Formats: sequence, structure tokens, C-alpha cells
Amino acid sequence: MTRGTTERKQRANGVESRRRILDATVEIAGERGYEGTSIAAVSAKCGLPASSIYWHFKDKDDLIAAVIERSFESWLAAVALPGEQAGTPLERVTAMAANVAKALVDVPDFLRLGLMLALERRPTEPRGRTVFLQVRAIAHQRTADMVRTLFPDLAEDDVQTLTTYAVAGADGLFVHREINGAAVDLVAMFELHARLVYDAATRMTARTATQPRG
Repeated sequence: MTRGTTERKQRANGVESRRRILDATVEIAGERGYEGTSIAAVSAKCGLPASSIYWHFKDKDDLIAAVIERSFESWLAAVALPGEQAGTPLERVTAMAANVAKALVDVPDFLRLGLMLALERRPTEPRGRTVFLQVRAIAHQRTADMVRTLFPDLAEDDVQTLTTYAVAGADGLFVHREINGAAVDLVAMFELHARLVYDAATRMTARTATQPRG
């Protein structure tokens, strides 16, 4: 076996080990929360020794942060407004909302763990909480950019109000599904939410157009 082949095999093994560790962490954290998650529990779940986990991650907090980052990257790909060929602006918005909901069903880890951390206060803030707030800011900005694209005449204060409402509503719908289970049709709920936000944006734009200019 050549040196290059050996190095590629080691990298592949490292990638697979990291995936197993992160998958195990998702399961443990989903069942026990941040406090109940430990390196020992993750080790038992994934079947890798603690030394392997520490080779990839500095500590539990670093591990939780990595879970949030991995899940967010997968989810963020869905937060994209379809092109004009997808239909009317409203149809494009509802299509994006459906994609976002499907992504949350498939990869809910960043939002599930992030909300747990965001709602707690500790003397020393976990890195996972910091990472979640950072990625949440990215999602907020992406949503605001979409609102500006569809409603270029909307006042910036209204853009921020609508963005806050849209993100908060999405959080609430996600939490509702977490509490009530898969019987909740998250896609349908997100599509309804998108139509309500779109209607509000339309009304705000009309109001702005009728206001006298200073």
C-alpha cells in the first residue's frame, strides 16, 4: 500500500468517525439535553473510545457546536428564494417555505439544540450557544434580503419587523411540532405562515406608498 493510499484511507476513516460521533451526539442531546450529554455517553452510543472523540473535538461544548454547525449548513441550503420561473412572487415564497420546513424535518438538530441553549443562561456561555446565535443571525439576514428583493419599496423598519415576525413564527411552529409530534404537518404550517407574511408585506408596502413624502 502506497503512502498516498494510506493517507486517503486514514482521512476517510477520520471523516467516518467524525460522522458517527456527531450522529451519536444528536441522539444523546435530543434525549437528555445539553446537561445530560457527556463524552462518555457519546462514546458508548457511537462505539468509539473517548480518546477518538477528543481527537476530533476539544470538549463537549465543541462537540455540540459542531452538531449545530453541520445541521445548519444543510438547512441553510433550503433558505433560498426560487427563481422567477417558479411562478408568482407568492408562489416562490410558499415554495421556499415548504423547502425550509422539509429541511427542518430532515435536519432539525441545529434548531432543536440551539433553542435549548438559547433559552438557558449560564455563568460561562457555551460555545454551542454562541454558534447558534451566529447562525441564527445569518438566517435572519437571509430572510431580510428575501423581503427586500420581493418588496423593494418597503421601508427598512418594516423589513426588520417582518423578518423578526417570520423567524419567530417559524420557531413557534417548529416547537409546536416538537411537542405534538410528526402528526403536525410542518410543511403546510410553513406555507400558511409564508402567505400571512407575504400578505402583511403587501399591506405595509401599500401603506408606505400612500404616506406623504417629507
